[in-house]
Amino acid sequence: MAELKKTFISIGSNLGNRLQNLQEAIFLLGAEVGEIAEISKVYESVSWGFTSSDFLNACLVLETHLAPLQVLEKILTIEKSMGRERMQEGGYEARIIDIDIIYYGREILQTDHLVIPHAKLQERKFVLLPLADIAPQMYHPVLGKDTRNLIQESKDKSQPVKTGLMLYKTKQALFSSLSFIAIEGNIGAGKTTLAHKIAADYNGKLVLERFADNPFLPKFYEDQNRYAFPLEMSFLADRYQQFTDDTSQFDLFKNFMVSDYDIYKSLIFAQVTLQKDEFNLYRKLFNLMYKEVKKPRIYVYLYQSTERLLENIKNRGRAYEQSIEPEYLDRINKGYFDFFKSYPEQNTLIVDVGELDFVSSLKDYNTIIDKIKNFAITL
Repeated sequence: MAELKKTFISIGSNLGNRLQNLQEAIFLLGAEVGEIAEISKVYESVSWGFTSSDFLNACLVLETHLAPLQVLEKILTIEKSMGRERMQEGGYEARIIDIDIIYYGREILQTDHLVIPHAKLQERKFVLLPLADIAPQMYHPVLGKDTRNLIQESKDKSQPVKTGLMLYKTKQALFSSLSFIAIEGNIGAGKTTLAHKIAADYNGKLVLERFADNPFLPKFYEDQNRYAFPLEMSFLADRYQQFTDDTSQFDLFKNFMVSDYDIYKSLIFAQVTLQKDEFNLYRKLFNLMYKEVKKPRIYVYLYQSTERLLENIKNRGRAYEQSIEPEYLDRINKGYFDFFKSYPEQNTLIVDVGELDFVSSLKDYNTIIDKIKNFAITL
C-alpha cells in the first residue's frame, strides 16, 4: 500500500445552504479520499474573478493513500454527486461546491489535468487565510515561502472575514458536539427505535423512558376519566426521577446522550388527558420540576399521521394499547405542535417519517440522519 500523504484541500460554496454544502463535502472527502486530520475556520469572501453572491470557504488537511490524479477523480465525482456541473470552456461561475487540491505533501506536479501546488494559490486570500489556520508554516515547494509570507505578499485586495461557523471532521464528531438529543413523537412514531440506532452508530449514551410497569396505564386505556390524574402524576414522578438520574450521570466512554423522550412530554399528555382543575394543579408541580432538568440541544419530533400511528401500534402488539382511539392520538399531536409554538427558542426539528421506513431501509435512515446533521450545523 502507498504511504499516507498529507493533502491540503480548499472548499467553497456560494449557492444554496453554503455551510451545509461545505459540511457534506467534508463528510464525503472523509469517506472517499482519506481521514480528515484538521479543518480551518470558516471564512466568508466576495466572489473572486466574477460577480456573484458571497462564498463560504475553508481548508482542510486529510491523509490519503491515493495518488494525486486519483484524489482529483474522487473530488470530481463528489462535486458531481452534490450537483455541480463544471463549465466546459472554463471560467468562473457560482457553484454549490468547489473542491481544489492545494498541496499534495511537498510534491510538484504539472499535467494537463492537474497542477500541484495549485497554480493560483498565492493569488487567493480566500484560500491563504483558512490555510494559515491549519498550516501557517507550510512551505510552497516552488515559491519557497510559507503561508504567512504568501499572505503578506499577496496582491489580492479582498478581505475574507472569519466567521463563527463550525465544521466537523466526521458525523460522530458532529453528534458529539450536541451533547444531548431528545427524540420525541406520538405513541407508535418510532422514537425508541431511532434513539437506539443513533446511539449505536454514533457512540451515544442511550436514555430510555421506562414505563412498562406503570400499574395505571392499562387501567387508563379502559377508563380514561377515572385514571387520568393518577396516571399522569405517576408518569411525572417516574420520568423526573429517571430523567434526572440518567442525564446527570456522565459516561466517559460515550460522546453524547440521546433519549427517546423529554420530560416536557408529561405536560403535553397531561393537558390532553386531565380536566382543567386537575391540569392547573399538575402544572404547578411540573414547573417546579422542569426548572431542574437538563434540556436537549436538539429536540427531534417524528411526525406520523394518525392512520400510520394506529397501524404501528397494532403491529407492535401491546395489548393495553389496542384500544387507543384516533381522537386521542390527534390531541397528542396537537399538544406537541402547541408546545413548539409556545417555545420558539427550543431547537425543534420536525421530521415527517410517514413515508420513511428507517428500520428496514438504510437510505431512509440516512435521510433522517442528514436532516439532523443539516439542522445541527446551523445552530
